[in-house]
Amino acid sequence: MTPNPHRTGHQGPLPTPLPNARPHPTSPQDTDPTPTTPRPLHFGYGTNGLTDLRLDDALALLADLGYDGVGLTLDHMHLDPLAPELGTRTAKVARRLDELGLTVTVETGARYVLDPRRKHGPSLLDPDPEDRARRVDLLIRAVRVAADLGAHAVHCFSGVTPAGTDEDIAWKRLAEALAPVLDAATHAGVPLAVEPEPGHLLSSLADFHRLRLALGDPAALGLTLDIGHCQCLEPLSPADCVRAAAPWLRHVQIEDMRRGVHEHLPFGDGEIDFPPVLEALAATGYQALTVVELPRHSHAGPHFAEQSLPFLHRAARETPHSREGRIP
Repeated sequence: MTPNPHRTGHQGPLPTPLPNARPHPTSPQDTDPTPTTPRPLHFGYGTNGLTDLRLDDALALLADLGYDGVGLTLDHMHLDPLAPELGTRTAKVARRLDELGLTVTVETGARYVLDPRRKHGPSLLDPDPEDRARRVDLLIRAVRVAADLGAHAVHCFSGVTPAGTDEDIAWKRLAEALAPVLDAATHAGVPLAVEPEPGHLLSSLADFHRLRLALGDPAALGLTLDIGHCQCLEPLSPADCVRAAAPWLRHVQIEDMRRGVHEHLPFGDGEIDFPPVLEALAATGYQALTVVELPRHSHAGPHFAEQSLPFLHRAARETPHSREGRIP
C-alpha cells in the first residue's frame, strides 16, 4: 500500500514549534482562533477498542476500512511497553504502519498494564513516590516509542485523587511527576497531550489550564480533547470546546455520550450533534488524528470500527451551513 502522506515518519524530532502551536490566551473563554480554510480531518480508531485482535490484525483491519491512522494503547496485548526488546518490537510496528499507510498517536490508558489489581494504578498522584515513579517510567517509555513510530503525540491523564489526599498536594504531585516526562517529550520532539478525564483530578479544560500555568506553559505540553467528555461535563458545547481548546490541541478522541453520564457510546446512541463539532475542528486547522474511543466495545470491535468511519465521513460533510439550505 502507498505510505500515508500525513505520516511524520522516523526521521528525527518534529520541527519547532510543536504541531498546531499558537499564542496562548489565559483561559478557554478568551480563545478566538484565527479562521483558516478547513482541511479534511484524519480519522483513526483506538486499539483499546480492539483488544480481542492481535495488533497486526487490528492495524490491517483499520487500513482495509479506510482509516487514516490508529490510537495505539501500549498494553500487554498490543506493543507491551514492559516486555523485553521494546525497541525491536517498536521498529517492527513502525514498518507495518508505513506499509499500511497509517499514522499513529500513542495512548497510555491501559487499565492494568502496571498493576494487575488496580485499574489505572499506580497513577501520577499515588502517595508512594516509588509508585508514582513507575507511572512516570511508563510515560517516558511511551515518549520513546512515539518518537520511534513518528507519532503525532503521547496521550496521558492525571489519575483519580487518592482518598485522604489534599487537593493542593495532588496538584503538586502531578506537576512534579510530569516534569521529567515533559523533558523527555521536549528532547524527542513529541508533544505530551494530557486528557481531562471525568472523575480525575484533571477533569476539565479549566483544570488543564491550571496545570499548564503551574508548569510554566511548556511548549511540549498539549491537550487531548475527548469530545464525549465535553458533552458529559463541560459548561461549553462540544463545538465550543473545540474552538476554546484549539491552541493546545495535540490529540482528539471521539465517541457519543450523554450529559452527566461518563459512558462511551457508539455514534448515534448519545446526544452529541457531530456536524458542528467536526466543522469546528476542521476550521481550527487541526491535522493530527481524531480517534474513535470505544474501549468497552472490544467484544464487537471490528463491527464498530466498520460502522464508525462512514458515520464520521457523513457528519464531516453535513455542516450546519448545508443543513440551512435544505428544503423542509
